[in-house]
This record gives sequence, structure tokens and C-alpha cells, in this order.
Amino acid sequence: MRRPLLALLGMLLTGCASTHKQPPPSTDVDDLLFREEVRMLASDELEGRRPGTPGEDKTVAFLTAQFRKLGLKPGNGESFVQQVPLIEATASARPTLTVLGRAGALPLAFGTDMVLWSPQSDPAVRLAHSGVVFVGYGIVAPEYDWNDYAQLDVRGKTVLVLDGDPGVASRDPTLFKGNALSVYGRAAYKLEEAGRQGAAAVLLVHDERSTGYGWDVVRNTWSGPHLELATTAADTSRPVLAGWVTAAAGRILLGAGGQDADALLAAPARRGFKGVALAVSIDATLTSTIRRFDSTNVVATLAGGARKNEYVIFSAHWDQLGRTAEGAIFSGAVDDASGVGGLLALAQSFARTRPPPDRSLLFIAFTADETQLLGVRYYLDHPVVPLNLTAAVLCLEDLHIGGRTRDLIVLQAGSSELEEYARGAALLQGREMRPDPRAEQGIYYRSDAIEFALRGVPALYAVSGIDDAARGPAFGQAQLDEYYAHRFGEPSDRYSEDWDVGGAVNDLSLYYAVGLRVATMHRFPRWYPNSEFSASHRHARETGGG
Repeated sequence: MRRPLLALLGMLLTGCASTHKQPPPSTDVDDLLFREEVRMLASDELEGRRPGTPGEDKTVAFLTAQFRKLGLKPGNGESFVQQVPLIEATASARPTLTVLGRAGALPLAFGTDMVLWSPQSDPAVRLAHSGVVFVGYGIVAPEYDWNDYAQLDVRGKTVLVLDGDPGVASRDPTLFKGNALSVYGRAAYKLEEAGRQGAAAVLLVHDERSTGYGWDVVRNTWSGPHLELATTAADTSRPVLAGWVTAAAGRILLGAGGQDADALLAAPARRGFKGVALAVSIDATLTSTIRRFDSTNVVATLAGGARKNEYVIFSAHWDQLGRTAEGAIFSGAVDDASGVGGLLALAQSFARTRPPPDRSLLFIAFTADETQLLGVRYYLDHPVVPLNLTAAVLCLEDLHIGGRTRDLIVLQAGSSELEEYARGAALLQGREMRPDPRAEQGIYYRSDAIEFALRGVPALYAVSGIDDAARGPAFGQAQLDEYYAHRFGEPSDRYSEDWDVGGAVNDLSLYYAVGLRVATMHRFPRWYPNSEFSASHRHARETGGG
């Protein structure tokens, strides 16, 4: 089934964005192609698409062949691939973590209570009687006048850090961004800040309310072989040990020294919180077998016209977790075979558009994004096109599987003019933009979009809302809840022939229209002045220790 509305979208959205009149696009998003690409990417034949396995080789070969078949050219010089040097650390013995407090030694069980890894990819980590400091949310944010490390010396110690940020925890609209997670609520930021403060180890307390998913997803994601960029693993300013602990294990750590766990958990959400050196220490061991290998970002391009040296990027990530210890395959049909399938469907649509838009288009399928966005981080350190010539990024992640919706959610709304373009495209589809109902989870921060935004490139991540056009919002909410409760991050995220892909194709049509507008307008999209990614906010973080 084709979408004739797309031609109208492209014509109306680009009419005021260029000095010469653009004809309507020559093609719409092909739902049959999208469905077939997702089916193949989520098939058992690709073995869970884990980097550094035969599944990667098959995935990269498939994507390269598909881009070539669609008429795209290599995006990295003469090559469709960019090599990404990775280090894989596989635990050679069961990691251990023991809490030493007034009641004696209390071991935490790996996988059940905690997971551990080494950000430095150290093959042998051993902590003995490491003092533990509770640093609340572990945030240094000068623009919010907030410093959880004030008057603390955590050098060589273990810091215990809560998930989320004070605004989300307190629901206080005057703290950070209120109930919407801020850039400081990211786990990646907390690890980086702990390293800047000199901590030897950092333990993050998992909060299902903040992440939106249960401990099983944490265990599946972090308990297997661990990946780091080879270019950063040797950075000795990073903690030598990191881990997630369950909420229950976090309470054990807080209470083991005789402290009131409830009071300590509530205090960091209020101004004036002071970090606490706990009357506990930890012993920990982690021994790993280290393997170095090159993984692959897949990069394809379509040349533009008058401004062909400027680019619009469409991105997704091709990787998944491979197999469980028992051999079950993480198919990752929604996460993120749907995004990569959308990438290919959009590539086809733009390849058939005549004349081509003024700016060139870059389609990138990143590797190693499931845990720490490693593929996109490497790309941003080694971009194949200059970042100052990159107009915008449109991120394809976990597309909506289901019917069309009456609403559109722009994640991290209030950031850039890209959302105005999305609003216009949505209105032409009969949809309206609505606030993110899961703003406290900060889903934007788990996507490729965040890494581009942190480097100053406007990045859009928009998804269908929950108001199902045929069955209403209650049905849509139930479908979303079912996915996150039973399939997200699990082997059960599998493709089905009875999928309704109407919602995904509708979103791809919107992305086409937004991408076409950005590729034909004279200037680049701008950040809003109050965006946390604007130049002034980035400068505050970079110069203020955050």
C-alpha cells in the first residue's frame, strides 16, 4: 500500500524553504519494502546482530548490498563501511561484589542483584575494602547551581549514584526540567562525572520508574560480553569498575552502615543535599578475557544539487545483543530492525526523488549502540563529513508497530526548529503534536540523537503517540505497555507477519517530508535559545565541570 499524502507533504513543506520551486517527490514510502527489510534484519539467520560475530558479517553484507541495490553510493570515500575499533571483555569468572558493613559481609549475586564491567576494559579488577560515598544523583550542573560532589573527596573510592535527576524525583518544576529528565540524568553522564571526580568505581542504582523497564533488561544488556571503544578504553581518568545494582541492593548499601535508607533516598532531590560517606566498604572482583576487533558503521550517500557539500543525516543502529547464555536469539525486531528497515525505505524514496534535493543525504547504520552508543560516538570523533556542514540528523529508533495514530511525540521537545517542521508535517497528516507522556524516562538520551545534539548538531527523534486512529488512546497505551513489559530488551522482540506497519510508514513519511525540507532550505535549523543543547548551555557544561 502506498501513501499518496507524501507528495502533498513534500510540496507544501518545501514551497517556502527554497528560492526555486520544487516539484513534488516522485515516490512515496514503500511499506512492502519496509516490511521485507525488517523481516530479514530480525531473522534468526543474522544471529541477533551482535558486533564481532558472524551475525555482524551477515548484517553488514546485507545492508551494503541493499544500499547498492537502491542506487546509493559509498558514504566513506570509496567504501560503504567505517571501521570502529572495539574491545570486548568477557568475564572469565563470575564477578563478585560484597558489602562489608556492621552486620558483616553480605555478598550480592551477579545478575540477580548487580552487574559489573570495567570502563577501562581492565582484564583484572580487584577492589579491597573500597570506601563507599553516596553522592545522590552524582550531578555537577553549573547552570542549575547544583553540585552533588561539593566538599567531597571521592578519589580512589566507590560512589553510589541514583538513577534520574532531582527534578524527576521531586516533580518540582523549579528543579532542573521538572518531570522531564534532563541531560544530566543520563547514566553515561554519571559515569563520566564520577571519573572526572577521581572515583575508582561507580555503582548506579536502577530505578524502573525512571528507565521505564525492569531489571531483566539491565541484566540482559550488561551481563554478557562488554564492549568499549578501543580509542577510549585506555583513558585512566575513567573509573576502573562500574556497575548497576537493583533498587533493593541499593537500599542494602545505604542501610548497611546503620543509616536510614528512606531518608537518604529522599534527600538528594532537595536543594542543599550533602553527600554522605557510608559506614560500609565493598570488595569486588572482575576478571575478563579481552578481545580486540573492528566493527562496522555502514554509510551510504545520495549526492545533492546546489549545496551538495552540506548534508542531512538519517541514522539508525543495526546491532543487537546476539544470544542469551542459553542460546536464545535477541532478534531486536522493533529495536532496532524497524529503524534500519526505515532507513532503507527512506533511502529508496529519496533515490527516486527528481530532481534530488540541494543538500546531500547520508544514511548511517551504526554499530555497538545497544549499551553505550559506541558506533555513533566513534563517528562523531571521526566524521566522514564535517559536523559544521551537517545541517541536521533524523534518528530512526524503535518505529511504531501498529496502526496510524492521531498524535505525534517529539522527544526532547523544546530543543530546535526541527520540531516545527515535524509539527507542520504532522498537521498535514491530520495529526497533532502532544507532550511526551514518558518524559521522565529521557528516551531521547538513549538514541543516536543525543550524541549529535551534544556536539551541536540539531537532531530530531519523533515517534507516533498512543492515540490509535481506529481504537483510541487506551488501546495505544495498552500496546505500548505490553511491549515494554514483555518484549523490549528481550528475545521475544520478534517480527510477525501480522504486524500492522501503517503507523511506522506514516512516521517515515513525516521524516521524508522533514528531511526534504531541511535538504532544500537555505539555512540550517537552529537550536532554541533555551535548549539545553544551545551553545550557551553547552559552554556552561564544558567550562563548569559538568
